[in-house]
Amino acid sequence: MSTAAPAPAGSSRRGLVLVAVAIVLTGFNLRTAVNGVGPVLQEIEDGLGISSGAAGLITTMPLLCFAVIGFAGPPLAARFRDGHVLAAALLVMALGVVGRAAAPSFWLFLLGTVATMVGGALGNVLLPGIVKHWFPARTGLLVGAYSTTMAVGGAVASVSTAPIAASVGVDGWRWALGVWAVFAVLAVVPWLLVPRRTSVGGAPRGVRLRLLVRSSLAWQLAVFFGLQAMQAYVIVGWTAQYLRDEGMSAAAAGVLVGVNALIVIPLNALVPSGAVRQSWQRPMLVGFMACYLVGWTGLLLSPLTLTWLWMSMLGIGMGTFAMVLSLLGLRARTPETVNALSTVVQGWGYAIAAAGPVLVGLLRGLTGGYTGMFVLVYAGVAGLFVTGWLVCADRQVDDEVPGLQTSTTPTGSPAVEAAGVESPVVLEPRG
Repeated sequence: MSTAAPAPAGSSRRGLVLVAVAIVLTGFNLRTAVNGVGPVLQEIEDGLGISSGAAGLITTMPLLCFAVIGFAGPPLAARFRDGHVLAAALLVMALGVVGRAAAPSFWLFLLGTVATMVGGALGNVLLPGIVKHWFPARTGLLVGAYSTTMAVGGAVASVSTAPIAASVGVDGWRWALGVWAVFAVLAVVPWLLVPRRTSVGGAPRGVRLRLLVRSSLAWQLAVFFGLQAMQAYVIVGWTAQYLRDEGMSAAAAGVLVGVNALIVIPLNALVPSGAVRQSWQRPMLVGFMACYLVGWTGLLLSPLTLTWLWMSMLGIGMGTFAMVLSLLGLRARTPETVNALSTVVQGWGYAIAAAGPVLVGLLRGLTGGYTGMFVLVYAGVAGLFVTGWLVCADRQVDDEVPGLQTSTTPTGSPAVEAAGVESPVVLEPRG
């Protein structure tokens, strides 16, 4: 007899298919606007007349937006239907994509980037909860589906942006960035048709996020998460420009960043099954660090020879993302504490990671080269190894902060939700 949880009351097979389509289409859009910038970064600099440091700010804006905007998702979903919140977010994303592409100045380009990231940030926050509600018996399948389309969208953007820009000619980068608005608008339609969901469950328990400040494990996880995100966004934001400066064509550089993104797809499916085994965690960590070192060293010493191998090695190293998400579920004892840990680790982590791409841009502007980038990523690998080794120890934040277990939301009290990039957590209201 199956013990799987049923689908929400009132849902039909047609309704579930519609929700699944909406989830997958949204997933495709979560990284297109991010990955499309790197391959035409030089054209953006020339078109807007900006410095390398300003270009670094452009590449780091997605991280800042993910760290800040995502916290607005659950309160919005508590007031409005989460499908409608995502539909609105995707519309804002589409407007931001078009506005960014047409922006005549750097500051308007940044404003458009913020609007563009609304869809990605709120999608990061809300999709896991939507999947859990509508597909309680197929959560892994649907999370895997939208994670895969997210990676595919990022890879397609990396590969196709430069050729689109080249085919258009003058100011082609604007068309290459703006075309992704079409996919965001397409993803809006099924969300508007999704039936109203039925509320399930009783009053949730809450965890005060500020208590996690006392946990050394939470801070170690946050630094680990931040450093792996920094690596990923330096790769996405700057390796294509680095290869172009070394003499590679824009199209070829974009394809190689796309290869890197494709490598990540199977890793997201395979790494968690190994990371949940305590005895495998540190060996996996060592393997990922070795891949990072091989990839970065290959790009440093021989950027135009076996470049596909160096980018593939960096892609395998990026398996640290799936690893840290798995560790978040292992380093707390209750679902409420896991959600709270996920919220603060990813919020703090993205704030830490935001420094990486902008520092690369500033250092490139000051030195005229990429020595600073390589110093930064090598230091990041060292920091990843140290913090990764610490968080692979079998321990829980509950033991470091016993007060987490007494922080609950009284029945009948109004609940205020907040979240990081994964599932939401309910906070006890103050006052």
